[in-house]
Amino acid sequence: MKYYNIEQDMRYLQLLSQSFPTIAEASTEIINLQAILNLPKGTEHFLADIHGEYEAFLHVLKNASGNIKRKVNELFGNTLREQDKRELCSLIYYPEQKLELVKQNEPDINDWYHITLHQLVAVCRDVSSKYTRSKVRKSLPCDFSYIIQELLHEHTEDHDKTAYVNVIVDTIISTGRADDFIIAIANVIQRLAIDQLHILGDIYDRGPGAHIILDKMCHYHSWDIQWGNHDVLWMGAAAGNDACICNVIRLSLRYANLSTLEEGYGINLVPLATFAMETYKEDDCKEFLPKLSGGAAAMDEKTQRLTSQMHKAIAVIQFKLESQLFKKHPEWKMKDRCLFDHIDYRNGKAEIDGKEYDMTSCHFPTIDPDNPDKLSEEEEILIQKLHHSFMVCEKLHKHIKVMLQHGCMYAIFNYNLLFHASCPLNEDGSLKEVEIYPGKKFSGRALMHHTGMQIRTAFQSDSDPNEKEYAIDYFIYLWCGPDSPLFDKSKMATFERYFITDKETHKEEKGYYFLLRDNEQVIDHIMDEFGVTGPNRHIINGHVPVRTTKGENPIKANGKLMVIDGGFSKAYHNETGIAGYTLVYHSRGFQLVQHEPFTSMEDAIKQGTDIKSTTQIVEMSNRRMLVADTDIGCELRKQIEDLKELLYAYRHGFIKESERKK
Repeated sequence: MKYYNIEQDMRYLQLLSQSFPTIAEASTEIINLQAILNLPKGTEHFLADIHGEYEAFLHVLKNASGNIKRKVNELFGNTLREQDKRELCSLIYYPEQKLELVKQNEPDINDWYHITLHQLVAVCRDVSSKYTRSKVRKSLPCDFSYIIQELLHEHTEDHDKTAYVNVIVDTIISTGRADDFIIAIANVIQRLAIDQLHILGDIYDRGPGAHIILDKMCHYHSWDIQWGNHDVLWMGAAAGNDACICNVIRLSLRYANLSTLEEGYGINLVPLATFAMETYKEDDCKEFLPKLSGGAAAMDEKTQRLTSQMHKAIAVIQFKLESQLFKKHPEWKMKDRCLFDHIDYRNGKAEIDGKEYDMTSCHFPTIDPDNPDKLSEEEEILIQKLHHSFMVCEKLHKHIKVMLQHGCMYAIFNYNLLFHASCPLNEDGSLKEVEIYPGKKFSGRALMHHTGMQIRTAFQSDSDPNEKEYAIDYFIYLWCGPDSPLFDKSKMATFERYFITDKETHKEEKGYYFLLRDNEQVIDHIMDEFGVTGPNRHIINGHVPVRTTKGENPIKANGKLMVIDGGFSKAYHNETGIAGYTLVYHSRGFQLVQHEPFTSMEDAIKQGTDIKSTTQIVEMSNRRMLVADTDIGCELRKQIEDLKELLYAYRHGFIKESERKK
């Protein structure tokens, strides 16, 4: 028998005995945990760079990256027509809406109910098979918990139970609860198809529904997020960084998607529109026309013009405020980005990196050439109003709080290192030191950790005022700083893309992480730094769109690095040729799912269409992975060892069993 140092662990064992007060209860829990260790590993889903495309995102959650369709095909094979299988999947994804259509067109609804209920129970039984009954029970809706449990655990192949199951189904229909039951069991199937969801950053910007995505995540059963640069930009806006507020508004105008700002968060843009129409009424603002790949295609000419004026107005204020911060923090070494200081306003030329370029236009009615960073009186009033709107928006702050609760800069799950963009490197592949706090530099894991703590400082009421002010300022460095692990490029060439025709100035040189990430030794070194162990360890990133049309491969470094940003954003579809990747990690290994663009929820409901997906097997295990092979398995083994020590303490008289509960 193993020797236990009972005296040293007595305080902990006394606490543990309150949960398991008898030998019988402690033994039962050991048996339960040992059994869980031998269940198949739960399915993990990895998504990145959703960028407000809520319909596609919600559909991928509903179909579990095609996993539900695969299970329907396996279960019903040749016993159902393809059309019937599509209809069943559509019902699982959108039960409320699909039921309305079925009831309009189905001549014998009771017969349809009988067939469909049995099919749904079969699918639910299959997706629940890798979980304990306790876990399944906790995921069931209260109204139908008992009934679903009975149906899941009674098979119609058992002739003695056939009548029992049929009576349950008949009664569900005869009592008028069939619709409610179908909706309930479809939602259970969706929930059990994904055990853990990992979002590798960038919920915000470009698309129209970041707020809808975060409304969903507020109630999602199990998820985490590794913050992306666009998420941190919105965090900075919510924390009160005015330069971040301007960036958030500018990006929304650039992609003609104001839904999140106006409808989602109620940000009042009327003062900006009024200011822009008056200030830039003589300006065609041609550089600031919104991108047609966003929502601009549906705009009339008058709305496009107003959007362009607002776009230019907020961009000019943004450049001024950013310049003020770059000068306030010389340690960031970004004063070369104070570009309004380098314009020849008389001749319409700009000096960039020591070279002079012609500008597309040089109409800046609010700029004083002798003090170009200074906001005009009207701009000051405008930014105060916008600042107030962001600071009093309860829903925005609720969503930021949820992201803080569920995320950080990086995470390690089951021997996989997750972060959004980059781990800054030197040219030789060694870890680069980056200054986060004034005078303090960090690299690798410490850099990620302290960056996360810096972000949290901006939202803590008990933070030191000077530290909090610096943390709020630092959001803009995280957004566009050369050594930011969320950016890691030579510059953000926003100014150049607006005002300089020479496309050489538009280039943003990528950091060494992006240049070296196909090097297996470099990736191994990073994983060593983060303490990621195991023979099948990986880094999983998003951030950089994978241009499949140009032959780019999302699998790098001999399979040790996976990049899963294929471009959910519609703005990237022409560039990437696809509509995103999701990565699925189930008990048999990794599968990379490449998605074609999602048409619409309406098509999915009416036509039974699904996202067309191609599955690429990345890495398969030679045996089915169990809970014992996961992080949870490691934790359960520790719990089992603690319970065995408690049993030893009971049996050797160190702790007495509770008479009350015996």
